[in-house]
Amino acid sequence: MSNEESNLPQDLATPAQRVRSDWKSLVDKLSYKAIVNNIPYFGFIALLCVFYISNSHRSIEIQREMNKQNKALKELRWKYMDTKSQLMQVKTETQVIKNAEAIGLKPSLLPAYKISKK
Repeated sequence: MSNEESNLPQDLATPAQRVRSDWKSLVDKLSYKAIVNNIPYFGFIALLCVFYISNSHRSIEIQREMNKQNKALKELRWKYMDTKSQLMQVKTETQVIKNAEAIGLKPSLLPAYKISKK
């Protein structure tokens, strides 16, 4: 019966015979000879897999580094804002007068005037 199945044209074969012939062609495609003939293709696929995995690990590492740098940047920004606000506080007139009194200086009661050459 196997000789009859292989001799029948594809359109005259029954569905069961077509499935059997499809399985036979699949088994033929997966034979040792077919695998040996496709070794360069399998090597290329393996190389692509290695690149894909390497790229994934590298991107995760870069993302972690970026998160760490963003945390450091936020911390530095807070320090900058704190220092800036302290400096603004120290530069006010009342604070300058308080600091000057500590070393013995007093504010002038007369308004400032310009000395000009004649």
